[in-house]
Amino acid sequence: MTEQNYAHHARTVKGFHILLGSLLVIGTITSIVNVYMQVKANDSVIGSTLITTLFICGILLFWYTRRFAVTVQDRAIRAEESIRYYILTHKALDSKLTIGQIIALRFAYDDEFLVLADRAVREDLSPDEIKRSIKKWKADHHRA
Repeated sequence: MTEQNYAHHARTVKGFHILLGSLLVIGTITSIVNVYMQVKANDSVIGSTLITTLFICGILLFWYTRRFAVTVQDRAIRAEESIRYYILTHKALDSKLTIGQIIALRFAYDDEFLVLADRAVREDLSPDEIKRSIKKWKADHHRA
């Protein structure tokens, strides 16, 4: 496995993101073309319309399964980083930090975490700016 750092921290599951995503897009486009061709030929469109509907349902399922999993993980990360901040400072994590900023902060070790958390609030750093500011990267191999 490649060492995780700013350049190599996004995770792509080839079978899900690339293969399944591509098959769903190709199938949806092909089924829409098929409906169009059947309408043009004055054929029955019930079967092809149902196939198109199933592909659209597949795309929605593909999108929402990923979205739901990431949302739950975002909540867990927010809780973990809030506890971490509290353990280190005996104070609550600043409520001005966005979920994106908190998620970016998880890659920083404790010494950088505190400095970057304060800087993120003070300078309104974007998640990308936070990640780029981290000197020693703390890998997170558990993100789905």
